[in-house]
Amino acid sequence: MTKLNKTNLENSLYELIVETSTNLPKDVRRAIRKAKEKENTGTRSAMSLATITQNIQMADEKVSPICQDTGLPTFKIKTPIGVNQLKIKEAIYRAMVRATEDGKMRPNSVDSLTGDNSGDNLGLGLPVIKFEQWDKEVIDIRLILKGGGCENKNIQYSLPCELDGLGRAGRDLDGIRKCVMHSVYQAQGQGCSAGFIGVGIGGDRSSGYDLAKEQLFRSAEDVNPNEDLKKLEEYVVDHANELGIGTMGFGGETTLLGCKIGVMHRIPASFFVSVAYNCWAFRRLGITVDAETGSIRDWLYQDGEKIEFKDESEKEQNSIDSTKIITLQAPITEEKIRSLKVGDVVQIDGMMYTGRDAIHKYLSDHDSPVDLNGQIIYHCGPVMMKDEQGSWHVKAAGPTTSIREEPYQGDIMKKFGIRAVIGKGGMGPNTLEALKDHGGVYLNAIGGAAQYYADCIQSVEGVDLTQFGIPEAMWHLKVKGFTAVVTMDSHGNSLHRDIDQTSLQKLAMHKEKVFY
Repeated sequence: MTKLNKTNLENSLYELIVETSTNLPKDVRRAIRKAKEKENTGTRSAMSLATITQNIQMADEKVSPICQDTGLPTFKIKTPIGVNQLKIKEAIYRAMVRATEDGKMRPNSVDSLTGDNSGDNLGLGLPVIKFEQWDKEVIDIRLILKGGGCENKNIQYSLPCELDGLGRAGRDLDGIRKCVMHSVYQAQGQGCSAGFIGVGIGGDRSSGYDLAKEQLFRSAEDVNPNEDLKKLEEYVVDHANELGIGTMGFGGETTLLGCKIGVMHRIPASFFVSVAYNCWAFRRLGITVDAETGSIRDWLYQDGEKIEFKDESEKEQNSIDSTKIITLQAPITEEKIRSLKVGDVVQIDGMMYTGRDAIHKYLSDHDSPVDLNGQIIYHCGPVMMKDEQGSWHVKAAGPTTSIREEPYQGDIMKKFGIRAVIGKGGMGPNTLEALKDHGGVYLNAIGGAAQYYADCIQSVEGVDLTQFGIPEAMWHLKVKGFTAVVTMDSHGNSLHRDIDQTSLQKLAMHKEKVFY
């Protein structure tokens, strides 16, 4: 059996984890630059893309997480015969703990029964590690960090089926086309569009999803060797961008940045089409490692030109009419809130309080540890670091997907007098009704822009409910110039509802059969 230098291997894996979390691969950067050049200037989507590109550059320069949700790590590893895979696993565990301690990964491993956070990204089944052997003499290690917002927009279809806007999807290539198009529509802005999708055709329910996720390990610029699938990939990218969902679901020219499709055999009784959705923060890198020294030989996905997004702050500001920016400072009055309408751009100065799933459940049954009357709740699970003096600092702080809080949000706003909620992807009819009755607004921040928003946070003024773990605690944040867009107002208007309806109408235009 080949001897493998464990120290070198651990260091190589640590470098892979850090680079994947902080440095977007070249092929993804090129796709985002292309989308940015297509977008109409002065729109909400143009502002969003400018923020995204600025965030990419900031993460690169600071070596800090691109998105605060550093995701569920999945390693795909090929080893020569004779390499000890148990040693590789041990090295991954040690490297993951180091990266978490250094603030390059958010502690994301939670016990499914107790809700306890392990604090180090380790736990039963985590991280996900998949091995296979090959006849080459190097170890090939690939890593994808897939956040919860896009993971929740994965979808699986069992053909034949009926699809909104598209009608019946049969067990043929055209039925597959309809499923893939529908998968983009149903994601809307909740998966941090513009995004990428991997599609798996066939298999059973579990292997189909595995195949779909495997497609995300392909380069964004490769060409499918199967001619039918090549045509389908091209069709989906072209026509998904006609749906008008756009960046963050704000409307616009680019909804999908890439589509990769794989196929496998199935049994006659089952026909699954599985879709793995990935946000614009497509954190996927790889290395080849010497099977004896454990040192990195080559980096993968880094061919070609690397796009540098410099001076994006000035460009972003130029995309917004500064005279129309509305400043909010808590506590906010009901009168001020009711003066806002969908489409308004706001900048927040002062305090806001983070609250995710655990906080919303807690507040539904308990009093708040702080007075929330007139205040702002931020759907955010930040990456935090404590210095030698015991003070907390924010390393990454973008918004999480808000729809998970739909069962609680309206009641909690009324109960505590909360006037504004910040998140991404919008919320549903119950929250919209509560905003109208109570006098509140939903503010959409730019998903994945964790460095951009961390830069707006001046200080951490306190923290409560730390028993839920760092991502789920209630952090008291003092901010300056925190930019967001009103997408649900107190007058019953919702940009998310409107985009959903118009994109469904556009989806229906692709009902007629295309592939034979």
